Amino acid sequence: MTLSFLSGLHPVLQALVATTFTWFVTALGAGTVFLTRSVKRVLLDSMLGFAAGVMIAASFWSLLAPSIEMAESMPIPAWLPAVVGFLLGGAFLRGIDLVLPHLHLEAPIEQAEGIETNWERTILLVLAITLHNFPEGLAVGVAFGAAASGLPSASLAGAIALALGIGLQNFPEGIAVAMPLRRDGIKPFKSFWYGQLSAIVEPIAGVIGAAAVLLMQPLLPYALAFAAGAMIFVVVEEVIPESHCSGNGDAATMGAMLGFAVMMLLDVALG
Repeated sequence: MTLSFLSGLHPVLQALVATTFTWFVTALGAGTVFLTRSVKRVLLDSMLGFAAGVMIAASFWSLLAPSIEMAESMPIPAWLPAVVGFLLGGAFLRGIDLVLPHLHLEAPIEQAEGIETNWERTILLVLAITLHNFPEGLAVGVAFGAAASGLPSASLAGAIALALGIGLQNFPEGIAVAMPLRRDGIKPFKSFWYGQLSAIVEPIAGVIGAAAVLLMQPLLPYALAFAAGAMIFVVVEEVIPESHCSGNGDAATMGAMLGFAVMMLLDVALG
């Protein structure tokens, strides 16, 4: 993804290209099942921590900060869109979390969450990571829609930085879905298929996010904060607990610190 290439495209198409890239990186991560049958848990937890750090940094630098800056030019308190949108984003993901059947990594199938179902473990694992990926795709789409608004606080370079950061943290998410399936005896191609399938929601969410903010620009600060709230919910509810559940909390924490620093660097340097 280059600035010159994307700048000539419609914002919705920009979002589609960017989220197709983030899906592709997930597929690369899932593709590791063709090379090995397992990954050391400490390495996986470190990468999940890295993903959490990227998402936390992206929530502030790429979403909440522009939301507050945009609201400063509106006839309302500058904090209002950020607070309202942030809480609505978390509430929206909580609603999906209560309804969508899914299973956390390494958890027994008896601990599946959402509506009771007799779906197999494989599907429940894929749905859990799909739940992770929806707010990521939405955040990228909203960022590209915001860049098209012409406001100085939302730039195309910043949206690209966000897409790059989300793409980086999608690599371990692809591994996190595909590798447990491979370890359970599922064939490599089927494990890869389910691993990449978990991120197919990102281009869909990205297009929805970009189109929504273009059609309803006065809601843009709320939309940015909404995406941030949804991502933070996923980080606190699922990514961090999963990275700590196997006793590798120190490695996961260092991964989170590194992920936060990398995303902050991308946003400040490119945005």
